[in-house]
Amino acid sequence: MSEQSKHTALYSEHQAHGASFTDFGGWQMPLKYRSELEEHHTVRKAAGLFDLSHMGEVLVSGPRAGEFLNHALVSNLAVIPVGKAKYSLICTPEGGVIDDLITYRLAEDSFLVVPNASNADVVAEELRQRAEGFDVAVEDQSETTALIAVQGPTAEAVLLGLARPEDADRVRELRYYAAVEIELADIPVLLARTGYTGEDGFEIFVGTSFAARLWEAALQAGDGHGLLPCGLAARDSLRLEAGMPLYGNELGLDTNPFEAGLGPVVSVKKTEDFVGRSVLEPLKTVEPARRLVGLRAAGRRSARAGYDVVVDGARVGTVTSGLPSPTLGYPVALAYVDSAYADLGTEVQVDLRGRPEPFTVIPTPFYRRVPVVVPA
Repeated sequence: MSEQSKHTALYSEHQAHGASFTDFGGWQMPLKYRSELEEHHTVRKAAGLFDLSHMGEVLVSGPRAGEFLNHALVSNLAVIPVGKAKYSLICTPEGGVIDDLITYRLAEDSFLVVPNASNADVVAEELRQRAEGFDVAVEDQSETTALIAVQGPTAEAVLLGLARPEDADRVRELRYYAAVEIELADIPVLLARTGYTGEDGFEIFVGTSFAARLWEAALQAGDGHGLLPCGLAARDSLRLEAGMPLYGNELGLDTNPFEAGLGPVVSVKKTEDFVGRSVLEPLKTVEPARRLVGLRAAGRRSARAGYDVVVDGARVGTVTSGLPSPTLGYPVALAYVDSAYADLGTEVQVDLRGRPEPFTVIPTPFYRRVPVVVPA
């Protein structure tokens, strides 16, 4: 770990629960508390508690906030209803991805933009620069905001244990990609039904001074619901099973949205001349030279980021993420491959340190949860 790494407001909590740490995006973050496999399976079967306070939070407010975000990001943010959220991208003028992010509409003239940890400062500065000429304020609230996630089939039950009885329906009725201001453990928070694991779950934005109190309250509320604190190792294997991209692996400045399979988030119907539009709009109707695909191994050996994808001895792509899927029981991977080899069912090989191993292009997400049906 770098001595320059920052600590979240929950660092002492992680130490107290025996976490081992790793440097991620300039932060010392819990990698795992016990076994990453145990934590992974806990999220699939019950619930996991995650510290995401390394993520950024940038408040954009003002009469032209929606119009401004339509200029700064590739999606149509101005049409988001209050209390809803949208996944989007911020791109360079050349069409490369600076970051993928979620934007919540808190009020008619107020939006919360949430970038990834490694890009939080970059995104905040980009938004400030792009705000020139717009009647908006861009305020980086990352230092004063903590983010805690509860993910898994029993996540709702855990949250109900934190909410006041009169707010129980507000928790139950909160839809996916929606958010509500509420009190949990008598602490004011912004509660969102979003996540990065492929499971039902919630993300909780809270002031840093209340973070430790809320973390402990969540652990207590999760007693009896199988809740365990979980680290970044489990978060990564969960997100890969769910087929979700990781910035720096599947996304980057050398990636455009269409080859990443994110073309639908690029809105060319909005009137604003968003940054990168002149490059991205023509790509809407063009087959990308490469595409991000899912791969399943025929054997037991796993592909890893950076390994070559080959066909008949010729390199046709590169693995971006790969591991043995704890849930499915076989290795899976994401890879960029030449479009000629991106169709479902295509047989390829991955060069596993000099030994080609067979893989097949399969649909993503690799894992899809079965919704729980509550009897009437």
